[in-house]
Amino acid sequence: MMWGYGSNMGWMMWLWGLLLLVGIALLVLVAVRLSGTGRTSERHPGPPRLPGPEAGRTRAQQILDERFARGEIAEEEYRERLRVLGEGP
Repeated sequence: MMWGYGSNMGWMMWLWGLLLLVGIALLVLVAVRLSGTGRTSERHPGPPRLPGPEAGRTRAQQILDERFARGEIAEEEYRERLRVLGEGP
């Protein structure tokens, strides 16, 4: 007479145990995601940023400043292009 699941069902108990642990881990992960504790950067972005020298500058003007700083364009060309963009004298 055989009691229980038989001799070939031992691996099935290990499989169910593994699936149970994976399921619990997934539930914990979903609970953390839904509670929002995993996203601290969105809730607490840090202190407000103070406006720097680039505040109010367009992307074109920033690129022009970077090219001038790297020495790709001369001062005369830099000032001419700023004038064209509406920033210079």
